[in-house]
Amino acid sequence: MEQRQGRNYTRIAIVVLLTLGCLYVLKPFLAAILFAACVVISSWPLYLRLQDAMRGHRTLAALTMTLSLTLLIIIPLSMVAYNLVDDVARGFSELRQAIEHRELMPPAWVREIPLIGESIDTYLRELVASREQMLALAQRMLEPARRYLVAGGLMLGTGVVQLSLAAFVSFFFYRDGKTLLDVVTVTMRRVMGEGAESVSTTVSQTVRGVMYGLLGTALAQALVAAIGFTIAGVPAVPLLSVMIFISSLIPVGPPIIWGGAAFWLFLQHETGWAIFMVIWGTVLISGVDNIVRPMLISRGSSLPFLLTLLGVLGGVIAFGFVGMFIGPTLLAVGYSLMTEWTGTPDRVIRQDQSAR
Repeated sequence: MEQRQGRNYTRIAIVVLLTLGCLYVLKPFLAAILFAACVVISSWPLYLRLQDAMRGHRTLAALTMTLSLTLLIIIPLSMVAYNLVDDVARGFSELRQAIEHRELMPPAWVREIPLIGESIDTYLRELVASREQMLALAQRMLEPARRYLVAGGLMLGTGVVQLSLAAFVSFFFYRDGKTLLDVVTVTMRRVMGEGAESVSTTVSQTVRGVMYGLLGTALAQALVAAIGFTIAGVPAVPLLSVMIFISSLIPVGPPIIWGGAAFWLFLQHETGWAIFMVIWGTVLISGVDNIVRPMLISRGSSLPFLLTLLGVLGGVIAFGFVGMFIGPTLLAVGYSLMTEWTGTPDRVIRQDQSAR
């Protein structure tokens, strides 16, 4: 009996060490693998339909899904990342040239600010008139801003690399998905017993719901914002649309972007278009989040605001750009499993019914 128990401990130790070794080897690619798994799980029904339409050709269907991911997400992000670094460098050089030639003057509305308007206008005009002070101010403010923007462009470029690797991995997940699913199913049954099927269903529904909600809402908001920016004549529409796409993961993110665009229009004395931008952003861009997201997110996949925010920020810190999607997804899976195991949804429903 003791020998058999010792053999079991040895097997467990070997399995643990082997698992840790595999994770250590895959650590550089872990973000891409997790993101590819989320994409494949969320789009698996579409892949099965495509495979049936192609008469069971798994490789051709997997290649079609991978190329679709590349065309819809990776190539547009690559173009924006390239243009972002180029536009930032050109914009700062033009701003520096304007400062050196003293072409920057405060707008007329600054002087109309009650109580402090004249003082601010006088200070800004004196600052513009003094080339040395202006260059010193530019050195203190513009260079750090340039570094942050370039760093953002580099992070976006790194995200493109991660997405490209994720697309490569997703091809094999699609093609060999049924075999991998059988292995995972057998493993979960041996580890968890009868509850394996329930856990598997919860995980797949949660991942699918979160990815639909995050990606679908982000794409819809970015598309609506791009239309609004184009109509209002706002420059750098692709860059602003990508910023809307990224910031849509945080509930307060998109209003900062389209609000900044409306403020820029107001500074350009385009008051009508500024009002249009505010109305477009409030009704349509932010309205997408209130309408599309609940339609896309499935049962049990919604997250409290705090966990959503922590998932986005923690995911970026842990995994980089793709962590914005991995972080909330992992937290949503954990949250859904916890609420199902503890029976919290059932208790909440009973409390609501008794309250009525």
